[in-house]
Amino acid sequence: MEIYEELVERGLIAQVTNEEEIKSMINNGKAVFYIGFDCTADSLTAGHFMALTLMKRLQMAGNKPIALIGGGTTMIGDPSGRTDMRKMLTREDIEHNAECFKRQMERFIDFGEGKARMINNADWLLNLNYVELLREVGACFSVNNMLRAECYKQRMEKGLSFLEFNYMIMQSYDFYYLFQHYDCNMQFGGDDQWSNMLGGTELIRRKLGKDAHAMTITLLTDSQGKKMGKTAGNAVWLDANKTSPYDFYQYWRNVDDADVMKCIRMLTFLPLEQIHEMESWEGSRLNQAKEILAYELTAMVHGDEEAKKAEAAAKALFGGGAGSADMPTLELSEADLVDGAADIMTLLVKTGLCPSKSDARRNIQQGGVTANDEKISDISKTFRAEELHDGIILKRGKKNYYKVILK
Repeated sequence: MEIYEELVERGLIAQVTNEEEIKSMINNGKAVFYIGFDCTADSLTAGHFMALTLMKRLQMAGNKPIALIGGGTTMIGDPSGRTDMRKMLTREDIEHNAECFKRQMERFIDFGEGKARMINNADWLLNLNYVELLREVGACFSVNNMLRAECYKQRMEKGLSFLEFNYMIMQSYDFYYLFQHYDCNMQFGGDDQWSNMLGGTELIRRKLGKDAHAMTITLLTDSQGKKMGKTAGNAVWLDANKTSPYDFYQYWRNVDDADVMKCIRMLTFLPLEQIHEMESWEGSRLNQAKEILAYELTAMVHGDEEAKKAEAAAKALFGGGAGSADMPTLELSEADLVDGAADIMTLLVKTGLCPSKSDARRNIQQGGVTANDEKISDISKTFRAEELHDGIILKRGKKNYYKVILK
């Protein structure tokens, strides 16, 4: 099976501009393709997995990836999939985020001479003269067509700023620039980027009289249609300091039964033959499939050693061995105590098990919180210093744990 057919079987391809041409290019290792990453945070998230693993698969098949860091486009802000305008970041914040992205991408992609490239669109976008840009490409864009684009429809209901309206032009210009300077003949991206990507192929056709191609990746959504890669409203980060390897492992270990095989098929590099065998698994064997998914993805992001630690910690917890040293831990000092004790609601918030004290109160009142396997029903419950020295295991719900210890 060739690489394009494998991508289809894994359910990764959503839309393409010319399937036969794209199939031939990819299968013969002739694609020089780019995927853009706007620097809206100081870490990539689990939501970027689809793009990162696609780049890796295609590079392994002989194609050349370009990871385009959006140092310029981040200053505009992509309106796709948004109901409100993105927070405006400073150039310093964007540059810092770009450096963080680079370090994380190098775990997935092989960069170097004759291999993958990493390029920042700030190198050309920030030097553009606005009037010259309008004269060069403005006539190639129909405002009527732009307003019909999916990436703008949702924003039109609450108000689309002129700043965001320019985003399609900037992304299209990226493809136009990369086509001319780096022989980039394809753009890949999430399915919500389709309109922006078509803008780029059309700009190349109209300005240069040549064909370029676009392919969108299926968005990673759960059985309810919600984007995956978030938990309790927060992103699942690839940075170990923002989402620990244990919490990362647990996120994938806890996916719904209906989603586990889709995630294995789309995100892991397990052979399709093995995945086909797993698709008949039911009942307790689905838990085994979730463990395989969690281990594979954690090893990919954090390495085999951290994946093994996270797996051992999870098995210790579920097997009753709650003292595992690899469990996520909150270390307190004497300064964190009030009158020699710490209260339950503060600890739930500090560990991140609950986002706020009101949420902590609700979980306690609903019987969803335990400490060392004893249910907590009193929202004013406190733990003395001697208890904290021994360490307590806080649990919210069935699968969210944290160890709290006083050093």
